[in-house]
Amino acid sequence: MPTNTFFLHWLPDIHAKTDSTYFEDQGATMLVYTFPILFIASLGCLYLHLGEKISDRNEERVGISRFASWKQPVMAKSPLGILSCIELTFLAMFISLLIWSFCSYLHAMFADITQQAAAKGEQAWQTKLEYSALALGLVGNICLAFLFFPVTRGSSILQFIGLTSESSIKYHIWMGHIVMVLFTSHGLCYIVFWAKTDQISLMLNWCKIGISNVAGEVALLSGLAMWATTIPTIRRKIFELFFYTHHLYILFVVFFILHVGFSYSCVVLPGFYLFLIDRYLRFLQSQQRVRLVSARVLPCEAVELNFSKNPGLCYTSTSTIFINVPSISKLQWHPFTIISSSSMDPDKLSVLIKSEGSWSRNLYQKLSSSSLIERLEVSIEGPYGPASTHFLRHDMLVMVSGGSGITPLISILRQLIFRANTEGGKTPRVLLICAFRECLDLTMLDLLLPVSGTNFHISRLQLQIEAYVTREKDPVTDNKKLLQTIWFNPHALDASVSAVLGQNSWLWLALIISSSFIIFLLLIGILTRFYIYPIDHVENNSTYSYSSRSSMNMLFICVSIIVAATAAFIWNKKQNQKEMKQIQNIYTPTPVISPGSWFYNSDRELENLPRQSIFEATKVHYGERPNLKEILHKCEGSSIGVLVSGPRKMRHEVAAICSSGLANNLHFDSISFSW
Repeated sequence: MPTNTFFLHWLPDIHAKTDSTYFEDQGATMLVYTFPILFIASLGCLYLHLGEKISDRNEERVGISRFASWKQPVMAKSPLGILSCIELTFLAMFISLLIWSFCSYLHAMFADITQQAAAKGEQAWQTKLEYSALALGLVGNICLAFLFFPVTRGSSILQFIGLTSESSIKYHIWMGHIVMVLFTSHGLCYIVFWAKTDQISLMLNWCKIGISNVAGEVALLSGLAMWATTIPTIRRKIFELFFYTHHLYILFVVFFILHVGFSYSCVVLPGFYLFLIDRYLRFLQSQQRVRLVSARVLPCEAVELNFSKNPGLCYTSTSTIFINVPSISKLQWHPFTIISSSSMDPDKLSVLIKSEGSWSRNLYQKLSSSSLIERLEVSIEGPYGPASTHFLRHDMLVMVSGGSGITPLISILRQLIFRANTEGGKTPRVLLICAFRECLDLTMLDLLLPVSGTNFHISRLQLQIEAYVTREKDPVTDNKKLLQTIWFNPHALDASVSAVLGQNSWLWLALIISSSFIIFLLLIGILTRFYIYPIDHVENNSTYSYSSRSSMNMLFICVSIIVAATAAFIWNKKQNQKEMKQIQNIYTPTPVISPGSWFYNSDRELENLPRQSIFEATKVHYGERPNLKEILHKCEGSSIGVLVSGPRKMRHEVAAICSSGLANNLHFDSISFSW
């Protein structure tokens, strides 16, 4: 775009061949900017659908990619966090794109700046300031075009290139900061220009045709409000303010489109279009109450929730779900890592929630109270996670966790235990290094096996656990807290967790993307040809308002997505209900309270004990922290995968060790997790 070749040759030729009475000039921009991305998203869905079937048949260990070294951390303690070589490369390329675009725009605009300034009756520096402000806005649109891709949880484009929304949040943060810096500079430069040229009244200008300044100012103010609450102090201490203020993105996008017009907004439309589809599907799923089968209340003030799951729903290790408990808060949704394995637990989906905030503390108090709870209403969104995991490619896995960071590692270990007990299954050796603050936190290791009886033997997995209790020097021997299991009564309206359209049903997502876009094209084609076109070309001295056109197009986008997604969702919901009809009404009476824990003088509640208990595989170190550098450098194997899930300080420490070059066989992977 920032070249004369595009503006003087390509774009006029495209308009000449694509402008029609049905779409007018916005047809060209949709063809060039919107259609290709939506087409790639649909093809990505087909690719991922086929890839899932292929991966199901080829689960054997794969070798390390030739590009594995590019994924290793090269900066562990940078202001941007842990960065790999490939991230640094793409970041440098993107910054270069922005700089080149800005310089290119200015070079073209300043070509005959003296003559343009004279024609306007302005000084040269004033005209340069105006054009610089325009160039800043155009460059900001490049970042805005990418802003919504990382926060689309069921994105086929992200998974197509091997990313997840959770791991890509940092890219959204980077892009958001750059967008606001550019747009704020864009707005300030225009204000200074208007003030210096005695045109400050233009701030209140809302044109029927062209740029609407008031709409741009409203969009900028909405963006600044969101930007202000991203300050780490506010985001961490007043998260609710950050979360609710971020919903101003609706105002930001709406008034941005009213500011530049719908035709030009097609540049940034694809990412937001896919985000809207994802957001609406999440809304549909969140309206259904799911069946909560049981809860295990651990002595360490943590709770394991076990949901009934459709056996056809499959997810990978380290996947997450978002949970809402209306009795605690109807508005708050919190992400948690799934600790169950869809292979080991075909009928259950489990999460671990540690009491570390007001919401999770209220949940723990509700479940640990002496009063009997027969039912707890819960809604979920998800699961979301990587399309596949490649833990089997290593000879050895070193898992490092801190506190609740053990949750994603539990799901990996359950998957490895299942594979080790499968005929012919090959698994790597596993060293689990987990650090806890108190002895009671050791009870989280109880969750390495599901709540129900199992015939899977841990002894078949080469597992070694090194547990560190950092704040206590001696084991607790007089603990009176017991592990409790609460069983809930089923409700006729509760449904099992089923695959929502999106990540767990790629073909349906492809259908929604394509069909909704076709419906949108039909609607705007009819509107343009039979309503807007007669006004623009038949009535004398009349032009249809850009704002009205943009508003109608935004309405049609919403209608198209709602129609396509709702129809597909209802169809799939009926199919899932047929499959789960017999399962939903099953109720087996079970004890309300079960004896404690492996670590606290009580029997294991499982009916079939594994040959080697977790306790026997665990060595507990009291009053010390793990020496990660020494441990990692002692590990032997041609390929060692290092998985880290814990506080930022721990992730940075392990990343620094892996990037030091002292052990080339260490392959670092930082796992994002939620509690």
